[in-house]
Amino acid sequence: MSITRRGLLGSAVAVAAATVTGGPATAATAAARPHDPGRVPTIWREFTRTPFTHPQIPYVGRAGYRGGSARFPRRPVVADVRAYGAVADEGTTDCAPAINRAIAAAGRAGGGTVLIPPGTFRIDGLIRIGHSNVVLRGAGSDRTKLYATRNLTELIGVYGSRYGGDKSSWSWAGGLIWLAPTARWDSLVGAIKDKAWPFEGWTGNKRDEWETLTTVAPATRGSWSVTVADPRPLKPGRLVLLRLADDADHTLLEHMAGGGPGPEAYYWDDKTKLTSYVPYEWPVRITRVRGRKVTLERPLPLDVRPEWDPRLTTHVEPLTGSGVEGLTLEAVETPQSPHLLDKGYNGVVLQCAYDCWVDDVTVRHVDNGFGFVAASACTLRRTRVAGRGSHHPYFCREGSHDNLVEDFTIEQRTVPAPPNTQLHGINVEGLSSYNVWSRGDLRMGTFDSHRGLPFANVRTDITVDNNGRHGGDASAGPLFGARFTHWNIRVTNGRAGLMKIDGLAPYSATVGLNEVTEFDQIDVPDFTGDLHSRLELYGTTDVVRPRNLYEAQRDL
Repeated sequence: MSITRRGLLGSAVAVAAATVTGGPATAATAAARPHDPGRVPTIWREFTRTPFTHPQIPYVGRAGYRGGSARFPRRPVVADVRAYGAVADEGTTDCAPAINRAIAAAGRAGGGTVLIPPGTFRIDGLIRIGHSNVVLRGAGSDRTKLYATRNLTELIGVYGSRYGGDKSSWSWAGGLIWLAPTARWDSLVGAIKDKAWPFEGWTGNKRDEWETLTTVAPATRGSWSVTVADPRPLKPGRLVLLRLADDADHTLLEHMAGGGPGPEAYYWDDKTKLTSYVPYEWPVRITRVRGRKVTLERPLPLDVRPEWDPRLTTHVEPLTGSGVEGLTLEAVETPQSPHLLDKGYNGVVLQCAYDCWVDDVTVRHVDNGFGFVAASACTLRRTRVAGRGSHHPYFCREGSHDNLVEDFTIEQRTVPAPPNTQLHGINVEGLSSYNVWSRGDLRMGTFDSHRGLPFANVRTDITVDNNGRHGGDASAGPLFGARFTHWNIRVTNGRAGLMKIDGLAPYSATVGLNEVTEFDQIDVPDFTGDLHSRLELYGTTDVVRPRNLYEAQRDL
C-alpha cells in the first residue's frame, strides 16, 4: 500500500487526538483495551516532515534484501543433494562433500535452487555458497537438519586477531554455512592458514583491492543522488562503493557521532582499532545516470565533503542473489568456550554479500549464530538461535550496512553458562550503519553495541530479558554514534543497560520503553555535554504508534 507523507502525518495527528490521555500504560491495560490506537510521539511527526535528514532517527525504510522486499525469489531447482551422494541416515554419512558438489553444480549452471529433503544429514565440513543466485533450500527448519560435527579451528585452522593477543577470531567470524564470493573466501582462508590475519571486508585482506571510478562532489546526508566528475564507468545496476576517508582532525568520525562540542572534544588519536576501520566503505547500487548526476538505490548515509576525499570505487566481486532457507544447523553439543577463545562452531555468516537472505533457519548449540561481516542489503527472516548458549547469537560487524533482521528469536539456554563465558545478544560494531532488528524475542541477551562507533541503527518492536553484556576494546572507541533509535522495546527484567540510551547515545532516540533501572553493567557516556538525545513515551508498554518504526518507514 502506498501512503503519502501528508496522509501518514494526518493519520498520526488523528490518532493522537483520539488517544485517551493518562498515566503510563501497562501490559494489563493494553490487553484490556485491544482497540486502543496508542500514542503518537512528537518525534514521529517531525520525522514524517524530514524523513531523510532527521537529526535523531535514521531513515531505514530501504533496509534489507532488494530494499526490504517482502518476497525472496523462487529460483528453479537445479540440483537435489541426494543425486550427489547425500544420505539422510541420522548422522552416519558425511554429506558435506555431496552438498557442496550440488551447490557447485548450481553455480556452474548460473544459479538455481539446491534442495535438501527432510531428514538429518551429517556434515563433517563446512557448507559454502560462493556463486551468486544460488539458493540452498531445506524442507523447513522443523524437517531438514544438518548435523555439524567439527568446528572451524579443526576445518581451517587457528585464526588469531589482527590486533594481537591470544583471541580467536572464530569468536566473531566465519560460519559452518558460509556465504561469500569464492575468490574472496579463498583469499581469506589462504591468509588464515598463512597466519597473516586479514581485514575481512569489501577491498581485500589488506584493503588495497580497489580502483577509483570517479570522484564525487559535495552532497548532504539524505540525498538520493550525487554529482560525479566522470560518469563513464557508471551504469544503472552497477554496485559501487562510496569511499570516505578521515582527515587528521577526525572530522569524519565526529560527523558519524553527530558533530558538535562533545565529539570535537573526544580524543580519537589513541583509538587505534577504531581508526583502522576507516575509510568508511558503503556499498550501493546505481539506479540511474543522467549526465554527471547519479541516482542511488538508497539515500546517502553521511554528508559527502571534500576533506574526506569522496569517491566511488570498485570492490571485490560480490555475492548477490543467494540465500539459505528452511533448515536447522545443529552443532555437536560441546561446552561453550571461555570468552574470546571460541573454536568456531558457528552458524550462518554472510560476507561480502549484497542482496542475499536467510529465511526459516534455526541454529543450535553454536558458538556464534548468524553474522553479517562486510555484508550489506541482506535480510535474515524467521531465524532462531537455540541450544546450550552462544557468545554472539547475532553479530553485525566490519562495516555492514542496510541489513534487516526480522522475526527473530534467541531462546533461553538449555544448560547453565560455564564460568568465564560471555553472552552478548544482537551485536553491532565497526562503523556498521543503518541496520534494523525488528519484531524480536530475546529470551536472553542484550542490545550489544560493541564499540567501534556503529551509528544510525534501529531496534524496534522487541521483547528482551536484558541479561547479557556488551563488549568492545577501549581502543575501538565509542559505544554509539549518532541516530541510534530504540522504538517500542519491552524489557521484561527491568534492566536499563543498553535499552534506555538517552544518556549514552548522541543525537539518538529512545521511544516507547517501559520503566527500567540501572543495575549490572552500567556505562557512562563517551561524549561530554548535551547529547541531544530524545526520550519519549518512557514508562509505557507497547502503546507507541507506529508500533514498528521500520515498517512505518517502509510504508512512508
